[in-house]
Amino acid sequence: MIVDSHAHYDDEQFDTDRADVLKRIQEQDIVRVVNPASNLSSARKCIELSEAYDFVYCAVGIHPHDSQEYSQQSLEIIRKMAEHKKVVAIGEIGLDYHYDFSPRDVQKQCFAAHIQLALQLELPLIIHNRESHKDILDIIKAEKGYNAGGVFHCFTGSVEMAKEVLDMGFYIALGGAVTFKNAKRPVDVAKYVPIDRLLVETDSPYMAPVPYRGKRNDSGYLSEIIQKISEIRNTDFNDIAMNTTQNANRLFGLNL
Repeated sequence: MIVDSHAHYDDEQFDTDRADVLKRIQEQDIVRVVNPASNLSSARKCIELSEAYDFVYCAVGIHPHDSQEYSQQSLEIIRKMAEHKKVVAIGEIGLDYHYDFSPRDVQKQCFAAHIQLALQLELPLIIHNRESHKDILDIIKAEKGYNAGGVFHCFTGSVEMAKEVLDMGFYIALGGAVTFKNAKRPVDVAKYVPIDRLLVETDSPYMAPVPYRGKRNDSGYLSEIIQKISEIRNTDFNDIAMNTTQNANRLFGLNL
């Protein structure tokens, strides 16, 4: 029993064989998938997927890449979507200073507003952080986002940042990067994170683990990530699978 805490099956890369992929991953012991949105259109698709597949849950929100879509009106639409019974978090939200597809001040406003929404709705956050460590932590502290809780997805920060994130009560999710040949930070973090605060994810269709790096990712490859983490921590595969499943269940209130 494995939970993929972060995958994007609404992505157009699955348009030709989505049903086949979702059927196959269930046969590979994937019992739940959390599918976060990136914008309003994506959020609608995520909800539709969760309605069509019992094992798919979703999160709604505006990704930093799309934060120019943010307005009071769009936030109200997100609020209404979040009332759906299969919505388990607000996300994927945060800051991305690597690509800067949206102005940083707009990203910050969008992120802060979504934190407030999550607090009001008592839903956890799914946080995207790329090259924005200081600002993202400052906003979480200023908005008291730690009271909502949630997860830093696809974590690539240092052990020092992981400590700050954990001290605020957040979970840390590791994905394909932990398997990469030159991965140092994800490996160090995989050793450091307490087992009761660790999640695993694929970020499908992106970030496929070794030996599938460069290919389209899906939740069936999650076993490669769990195997690598079990080797790093010198523990059993099933121990990582069981604990990360329990952690996802606890964080997102999944029906396992």
